[in-house]
Amino acid sequence: MHRRSLLALSCLSASLAAHADNNNNEAPQTLPPVVVTATRTAVAAFDTPASISRIGSEDIKNGHSLVNISEDLGAVPGLLARDRQNYAQDVQISVRGFGARSTFGIRGVRLYVDGIPATLPDGQGQITNVELGSVGRIEVLRGPFSALYGNSAGGVINVFTEDPPSTGRLGFEMAAGSNGVLRFGGKAAGTSGGLGFVISASRFHTDGYRDHSAAERRLGNAKFTLHPDEDSKLTLVVNSVALPEAQDPLGLSRAQFNANPRGVDQSALDYNTAKTVNQTQAGLVYERRLDAANSIQLMAYGGHRGTDQMQSIPKASQAAATAPGGVIDLERDYQGTDLRWTLKSALADAPFTLVAGLAYDALDEHRQGYQNFVGNVLGVVGALRRDENNKVNNLDQYLQASWQLTPRLSLNAGLRHSRVKFRSTDHYIVTGNPDDSGSTDYGATLPVVGVLYALNSDVHLYATAGRGFETPTLNELAYRAGGQTGLNFGLQAATSTSVEVGVKARVDGLGELTAAAFETRTQHEIVTQTNTGGRSTYQNAGGTKRTGLELGWSANWWQSLKAQAAATLLNAEYSDGFLTCTATPCATPNVTIPAGNRIPGIARGSLFASLGWMPVSGWRGGVEVRKLSRVYVNDANSDAAAAFTVFAANVGYLYSSERWELSAFVRGDNLTDKKYAGSVIVNEGNSRFFEPAPGRTWLLSTSATMRF
Repeated sequence: MHRRSLLALSCLSASLAAHADNNNNEAPQTLPPVVVTATRTAVAAFDTPASISRIGSEDIKNGHSLVNISEDLGAVPGLLARDRQNYAQDVQISVRGFGARSTFGIRGVRLYVDGIPATLPDGQGQITNVELGSVGRIEVLRGPFSALYGNSAGGVINVFTEDPPSTGRLGFEMAAGSNGVLRFGGKAAGTSGGLGFVISASRFHTDGYRDHSAAERRLGNAKFTLHPDEDSKLTLVVNSVALPEAQDPLGLSRAQFNANPRGVDQSALDYNTAKTVNQTQAGLVYERRLDAANSIQLMAYGGHRGTDQMQSIPKASQAAATAPGGVIDLERDYQGTDLRWTLKSALADAPFTLVAGLAYDALDEHRQGYQNFVGNVLGVVGALRRDENNKVNNLDQYLQASWQLTPRLSLNAGLRHSRVKFRSTDHYIVTGNPDDSGSTDYGATLPVVGVLYALNSDVHLYATAGRGFETPTLNELAYRAGGQTGLNFGLQAATSTSVEVGVKARVDGLGELTAAAFETRTQHEIVTQTNTGGRSTYQNAGGTKRTGLELGWSANWWQSLKAQAAATLLNAEYSDGFLTCTATPCATPNVTIPAGNRIPGIARGSLFASLGWMPVSGWRGGVEVRKLSRVYVNDANSDAAAAFTVFAANVGYLYSSERWELSAFVRGDNLTDKKYAGSVIVNEGNSRFFEPAPGRTWLLSTSATMRF
């Protein structure tokens, strides 16, 4: 851990404690309590020895388009969420550097929607099924305690649908903006005969900022709650997402980005790169209080996701019998359950909470690959070149305890054991392409411990430490070096050890402040090995080190003026050197990556700040600034996306009465029309690393809600 970071935290905590003591006689500023459930029990975030952020419904909906979750996560320190302007891929999310290398989807960060995993057992996740119009809150857990969620938990993001209101509500919203953006949404909510419900749906279309980047997305979400008796609660959540077609503009090389950031590589047009998705899932949660001290919760879920993706794999690369083609057809069935018991009692006359649970998740994937041409016609589904069933399941046991030893000192600890099994059955067996069936499994025991000490009611100090692990995903196992067929079962899981110290403070007139210094060391980091035929293979490198400092601040004045800020400093580098490929075709690693090189996809510094005027009714508005340092695009650190600072603003009006709520606002993003890369594709074999962000854009949104 950096000594300067520890010294800064020590000075900050001493200063805040003195300030709090000097202002004991002043009228305190009233801030709403922030209660979170990321630790599996409802507790004030201020009282937990962990870095936890909560984004409420007002922040999610006010002045935002309700299209991408990245809009809502800017005020979370240590988290980087970037809109790729590519709906064939997911939002790019990393937490303290974990997840930065993902070229599509979200990995290294655990995702949950209403308690139901949106991360599959192999560690790969997606968040496209979230209908933001009905989201009540988002919780983000960072640091060592994330490991208590198991595989690939470099951080945890929990999204919760709003609870049904006691009175009926019917709402409609519409938004239109630059680049052909159009969104319609509707929601019905209320309680009838003891049954609570929140039902929402939306349809989104964009022509895309770049050429060949149009997309359409349809979302539906329904949450039902029922109390069979005063001691039990039943919650049913059903949602679906459909992308009839999302064009994939791919990345741009440095020369292409400089010449025309709105353009695409010709290969995207030749092969009509795009993705279609259909997903439907349901989850049921049963909670029951057994007595004053004991309660149980049972969650079960299941779903199906179908994906077809047209890639730009060159036709010539598909001649070999081992080539898997340029079209991916995935059919995934997934299900799981989580049984949890909670005890709230006393130990040695001190409050004590114990949580014990058992979690099982399973994925059954049917993966097929086809050529992306027929004769001389490109961008169409051709001959079958891959056919296999892949199964992944995990069985995890976890135990957590919280003990309030004294009024000022509390101890939190946990232990999770994870076992993840992979099995592949090959159905495509032809001359030159043998049977590649096989299996492997990974296991780890993950301890976590944290202590919190209250200097006084307004200044809390804490320290935590823990271990985590991250298995390869099916996508990372999908290809082997040297053109060999079958899954790369030689890959090991990466392991990590994390420590964190922090301070949380409430200061009259200044609001709430948080600061955390951390260090994470990994072994067997999963990195790129080869690039050939449009495919990347992966290997285990040595170690990495991530050290950082996070600062967060929020305050409310005059009940309507709200300010927020989040700053992150993160140094992420390789501790050991290794060999890799940096171009294609490259079947044998031939470039040395020395120890000390920066891990690509991770910014050294980021800053977010916002100021908003949000009265219950009347005129509203706000301004935002986002700043990001340069981001290296590959392990060799041979190029980087430049640093940028962008500004946004919104202004609108809200009318509220006993029966109606009407609102409208206009929003502008990138007000200075900055040219910059909003995200990067890490280690892209063709050096098409850059995904340009739009120039100046505008959005007009209106909504109406009737209460009855």
